[in-house]
Amino acid sequence: MTGSIAALGAGLAVIGIGIGIGQIGGHAMDAIARNPEATSKISSNMIITAALVEGAGLFGIVVSLLK
Repeated sequence: MTGSIAALGAGLAVIGIGIGIGQIGGHAMDAIARNPEATSKISSNMIITAALVEGAGLFGIVVSLLK
């Protein structure tokens, strides 16, 4: 039973990562469409934020798989 609960927690973390990075990318594209001159600044901030979201999500996966 413990393994299935851990798998459920890891799956939820992966879904959260996907939703978070999708939101970041979508909003960044909206911002670039509104202000094309700021593309490099928006892109660099998008990459940093996506990395932070992925790091937090991977931490959630590791915690869910620990017994």
